[in-house]
Amino acid sequence: MTSRRQLLKTLALAPIAATAASVHASPAPKASSQFKFSLNTSTIRGQKLSLPQIIELAAKAGYDGFEPWMMEIEAYLKEGNTISSLKKLASDAGLEFFNCIGFPTWMAQDEEKSKTGFAQMEKEMGILAELGCTRVAAPAIGTEAPLDLLKAGERYKKLLELGRKTGVMPQLEFWGAFPSFFHLGQAMAVAAAADDKDAKILADVYHLFRGGSGFEGMKMLDGHAIDIFHMNDFPREIPRTEQQDKDRVMPGDGGAPMKELADTLKSKGGQIILSLELFNPSYYAMDAAVVVKEGLEKMKRFF
Repeated sequence: MTSRRQLLKTLALAPIAATAASVHASPAPKASSQFKFSLNTSTIRGQKLSLPQIIELAAKAGYDGFEPWMMEIEAYLKEGNTISSLKKLASDAGLEFFNCIGFPTWMAQDEEKSKTGFAQMEKEMGILAELGCTRVAAPAIGTEAPLDLLKAGERYKKLLELGRKTGVMPQLEFWGAFPSFFHLGQAMAVAAAADDKDAKILADVYHLFRGGSGFEGMKMLDGHAIDIFHMNDFPREIPRTEQQDKDRVMPGDGGAPMKELADTLKSKGGQIILSLELFNPSYYAMDAAVVVKEGLEKMKRFF
């Protein structure tokens, strides 16, 4: 039987043992946020910076990653640089390659155009896979109105299969002013027609407004259908059908129901990448460091 003296001794030593254990324990992992913040390079395109300069600015501002355009990656490689050097630049800066913007004609109704688009997409997916970029935008470039949404769904299914083969998954994107594929409803129909577990829709504040989709439809998508969401806003004073990409403004500076949209995205569950995508000449005239910092702050006001 344990004596009273032995019991008191054990109790006295317990805090010391617990302290010693805590010293050698691994640090607790940081709680992961539902949202990651990304810089689409179009936002500061007018400043004509190189990819290394953009990576440095995004890292200093506090972004989690960025969205380059394929033409920028190709320009970097044409200068004699390598894919591995670009990958290292981003890794050393603590940035992820979240997605890439390209324009292969994979969805074109014309069979030859579509075939060419698939070949281009496979080539670009190969480059992105080497960079560690696991997503690529898949807009309906090369299509004409009216678009057969069921046929487009078949093409998207085929593109998703190519994505699984390469490890770079295509994000179905619609553009609000594009005659053949401008509405969230069309994107949802194509994604549904693909009948594929990996189907994803890449939506955008400006495009939701410009194409007349509105914002209620976003509530019909669950978190699995959204990897990335493009952040911006639209000016109140310009009629909807007259707005252009160059008119986009910072999140919260326009007429979008940003608080309601934030609540919608927060309800999705899972992680969503919020990527700042602007084309406004007034921002191009500013110091790029100021633009990227302000953009991140304005996204974080709502998320």
